Amino acid sequence: MVGFPLLLIPLAVYNIVVLLMRDVSLTAPVLTLPLMSGAEWPISLGDMLLALAALMLLLEIVKGARPGAKFLMDHLLSLVVFGAAAAEFLLLPKFGTSVFFLLTLFALVDFLTGVTLRRRRYTAVAAAPVARRAPRQAAPEAAAPPREPAPAPAAPAPAPVPSAASVAESVLLDRPDPSVVQPAVPSPGIQPGDGAHPSPDTPPR
Repeated sequence: MVGFPLLLIPLAVYNIVVLLMRDVSLTAPVLTLPLMSGAEWPISLGDMLLALAALMLLLEIVKGARPGAKFLMDHLLSLVVFGAAAAEFLLLPKFGTSVFFLLTLFALVDFLTGVTLRRRRYTAVAAAPVARRAPRQAAPEAAAPPREPAPAPAAPAPAPVPSAASVAESVLLDRPDPSVVQPAVPSPGIQPGDGAHPSPDTPPR
C-alpha cells in the first residue's frame, strides 16, 4: 500500500493561504500565550505551519522505521513533494519566505531519511543469512576431535653384511665330494696289438 506524504499537508495549507487567502498574513500573531516567566509568546500562522510540519516529519520517520512500511513509490512521492516545494521557493516571489524555506527543508529531510532507512534495512536483511550460515558451518569443525598425524613407517633394518670367514665356510660346505674314479676297461679291437685288425704301423706280409 502506497503511503500518503504527510508533509504535503502543511505545504498545501501554505499554498492555499498565499494564493487564495491574500488578506491573511503568515507573520501576524494569531494568538498570544503567557508563559510562567511572565513573558507573552506571540504565535503566528507561519509558526503553526512549522510546528505542524515538524509533527508530520516525525510521523514520516516512524512510518519509515517500521519493517516493510516504506516502499519505492513512497520515496518517489517524497521526492516529488520536495521538488515542487523547491521550485515554488525559487521561482515564485510569494513563496520566497523563511517559513516556506523551512517547509521545503523538512520535505528534503523526509526524503533523505526514507532512503537512509531503506538502505540500512536492505543491508541488515542481506547480512542476516550470512550470519546464520556461519555457525552451521563451524559446528562440525568444532565438534570433531583434532586429528593426530599418522606415524611415519619405520625404515627397514639394513641387512647384516656377512664376513669373509663365513662366506668361505659356506662355499666349502656346499662343495660336493669327489667321486671315485672307475678303472678303465679295455675294449677288444680298440687297444693296439689286440684283435684281428692289424695296426696301421705293421707292414703287410
